[in-house]
Amino acid sequence: MPKRYFDRLQTIDYLIRIKGTGKPAQLAKRLRISERTLYEFLKMMRELGAPIEYDRYKESYYYSEKGGFSIQFNKTVGAVSVTP
Repeated sequence: MPKRYFDRLQTIDYLIRIKGTGKPAQLAKRLRISERTLYEFLKMMRELGAPIEYDRYKESYYYSEKGGFSIQFNKTVGAVSVTP
């Protein structure tokens, strides 16, 4: 999978966490992807357990529970996990 896929996922996650996505068409344009591709990202995120909702009044996606995605490699030293 190309790195830009994960970059987009992290960007979507960040914008959802700050409730700054805007409407789906605006978000897709900002990410330089089609709306259909955006909906595929959102579907995949939901399948991975993200409680994504849409606020029609604020015109933004948001998480109905605190949390977010963390996509990184964590080194393990002995029995201890080290996060950079």
